[in-house]
Amino acid sequence: MQQITETVLTQDHYLLYIHTPFCGTCHVARSMLAEIERAHQQDIFFEMNASLHPEFMQTNQVESVPCLFIKDKGKAAEKIYAFQSIPNIYSYLLKYEPALFSPAKNQ
Repeated sequence: MQQITETVLTQDHYLLYIHTPFCGTCHVARSMLAEIERAHQQDIFFEMNASLHPEFMQTNQVESVPCLFIKDKGKAAEKIYAFQSIPNIYSYLLKYEPALFSPAKNQ
């Protein structure tokens, strides 16, 4: 997982994992996302420590952590607070990152 940068925040599309360091549920959620990245052998998600970005949290009305914040077409498309399971996260990846599942990508 890559740390978010100001440059990435200006892009029209990204998947951002928002957490705080001492949140136990955040550690579980992060392990799910890390497992997905291992399976695909690439970085898919960016990460942000919510404590260091209060303006982003307020501007985008992020209510709690962990949060998978999906920006698509220049707008906040989804804010997922209940990660539930890896298959649940995959349902969002199918919608917002379909290239991960194209045959050319898997060869």
